[in-house]
Amino acid sequence: MDKFTLRRYLLFLVSLFINAFGIAMITKALLGTSPITSVTYVLSMFTPYTIGQWTILLNLLFIAADPLMMTRRELRSDLRVYLLQIPITFCFGSFIDVSMGLLDWVEPAGYASQLAYLCVGCVILAAGITLEVKANIALVAGEYLVRTISRRFKWDFGYTKLGLDVSLLLLSCAVSLVFMSAIKGVREGTLVAALTVGPIVHFLTPFCRVLDGWLGEGLGEGKAEARQAAHAVITIAREYGSGGHRLGEMLAHELGIRLYDGELISMAASRSGMDERYITANEQSIPSFWLKCIVSEKGPDGVGGRLSPDDLLFITQCKVIEDAAASGPCVIVGRCGDFVLRDNPGVLRVFCYTDPADAHRRSVEEYGLGEAEADGEIRRVNRRRKTHYEYYTGEKWSDPHRYDLVVNTGTMGLETACSLIKEAFKSKQAAAKVRK
Repeated sequence: MDKFTLRRYLLFLVSLFINAFGIAMITKALLGTSPITSVTYVLSMFTPYTIGQWTILLNLLFIAADPLMMTRRELRSDLRVYLLQIPITFCFGSFIDVSMGLLDWVEPAGYASQLAYLCVGCVILAAGITLEVKANIALVAGEYLVRTISRRFKWDFGYTKLGLDVSLLLLSCAVSLVFMSAIKGVREGTLVAALTVGPIVHFLTPFCRVLDGWLGEGLGEGKAEARQAAHAVITIAREYGSGGHRLGEMLAHELGIRLYDGELISMAASRSGMDERYITANEQSIPSFWLKCIVSEKGPDGVGGRLSPDDLLFITQCKVIEDAAASGPCVIVGRCGDFVLRDNPGVLRVFCYTDPADAHRRSVEEYGLGEAEADGEIRRVNRRRKTHYEYYTGEKWSDPHRYDLVVNTGTMGLETACSLIKEAFKSKQAAAKVRK
């Protein structure tokens, strides 16, 4: 075992304790507990066993159920991760009980205090999950069961997890009603935890990049660059109504290079087998940012489950963009091109924006929108592009520090912007030739 693998196991163990501490804090708020712990919390209320002990028992049942939905080949190929669930289960249950003991002093005085403890607990739990995803080395029993079910029945991982959480909540309510004649342990805090932890994880994830070097990530970037030919490429991220597509056409014509915009749709369709109409409707959006954050447990490259259609579409377009950039100098409009080609030293990253009046004028005169609908469409499209970009990259779409050039086509015009970008592009080409 190399030092980086050992560090990942250490990070996972730390994340496990943070998860347990966050669950304990949420529980101590007395407003219910997290969905995954709801059954064990209810059981601990009328039996002599603790939440941690019931957690161990429930997770062992999950582990026992996994092989029933797996082929022998799947079990053999995944034996390490499967067996790791056993020590992880005992650690997790023990950590919960230890955390409950450490927080024995927590006695909220009033509803406001309860809400405060609940919010702190949700942030702690989200931090633990973020580190667990970053470690990317193992799965707790509940996640493994979700992955097993989603693979067996070909269901989306995120929605399968949501289904398990809802099932556990319903079971908690049933057990509580049968044995305590009232619903206890499931309250508004349970809903708050279910709705907020996922988005907080999404917010915290970019900050984990400080661990990349310690975990050995990025050490293979030289090989990645070798796979990506260092052709000079222009990527244009643009606000709606700023003329980004027209600017791309002008640059491609004057520089004698290829433009990729709408062509990327047919290329992605050919590569993925998806319908072009579906790609057109969904390529720069996600069904629901909040819902995606709630149901997502791992990113596309994590040890979690199957990809949702929009995740698959994003990954396919990334590969198409990489192939386009490797084929020669070109202009790529939108589709997170600046992020996808971040390891290519020959990329010139441009952000194109304009003032509201100019965006309105262009939307009406060039895009054929009505006067009354133009402003609403501008806001809608920009919001969709921003959400899509920031969900999949973890970066701020309009942050000027992400780009080599930020041009206002309203004040300088497309012709001036084209001239500036063209000169910068030629400098990139010259630099690329020197490196070769």
